[in-house]
Amino acid sequence: MGYNLGTEELSNKSSGLWRALLAEFVGIFILNFFACAACTHANGDKTLISLAFGLSVFMVVMSIGHISGGHINPAVTAGMLAAGKVSVIRALLYVVAQCAGAVAATTTLDVLIPKSYHNGLGNTGLKDGVTDLQGLGFEFFLGFVLVLCVFGVCDDNKPDSRFVAPLAIGLTVSLGHLGVVEYTGSSMNPARSFGTAFVTDSWAHHWIYWAGPILGGVVAALLYTQLFKAPTVSDASERYRTTADDKEMRRLDGKHEMV
Repeated sequence: MGYNLGTEELSNKSSGLWRALLAEFVGIFILNFFACAACTHANGDKTLISLAFGLSVFMVVMSIGHISGGHINPAVTAGMLAAGKVSVIRALLYVVAQCAGAVAATTTLDVLIPKSYHNGLGNTGLKDGVTDLQGLGFEFFLGFVLVLCVFGVCDDNKPDSRFVAPLAIGLTVSLGHLGVVEYTGSSMNPARSFGTAFVTDSWAHHWIYWAGPILGGVVAALLYTQLFKAPTVSDASERYRTTADDKEMRRLDGKHEMV
């Protein structure tokens, strides 16, 4: 792990920082717009809500993952920072862009959807009877499972996992909503909750939706990088695998006579 402040990224055009910030803004705008819109007409259908959030994340990571990493979530950014994969400056600016995009999306919904259909615009809150500590626990594990998945599918030593990364991350978001949306609204994402809280002026228990996912994300990041990271594949193993694959292809093509 290597940690750095990242001040050079502010002036270095090759860092792609400003392009990445725009991608994070657009990405979470799409997430909040479509997923929170689904919440306004779900009528208690938790499967619909779960799919809306999961599919939105799937689409966004597929679209902008190559630009910014497709964080669209301060918990993911915090995990990346804890693992030394992003600089402090980049992490802070990512969170600002994520929050701004979430506010912009929910504001757009506020304008487009008639007031009688708002239904809270997807605002997250604790279920009656759920204590602050219980809510914090739920959100901790939501952040944990999401960031654990992100690190697992983005492991440099598991290149094949990258092909399914967007789908795996999107399904993990759906899993989190299917599991505990009833109790906390399954934020998993501090910026997503911030956007609706800001527009609806609903700040009850809001700190839980920052502390829980971020703490869970940091723990998952450190756990994966220290204990779960895949072993480095040796050059010899790579050469053997390539040779074996070539032999198999020649056999399939009928160009290699089998003895």
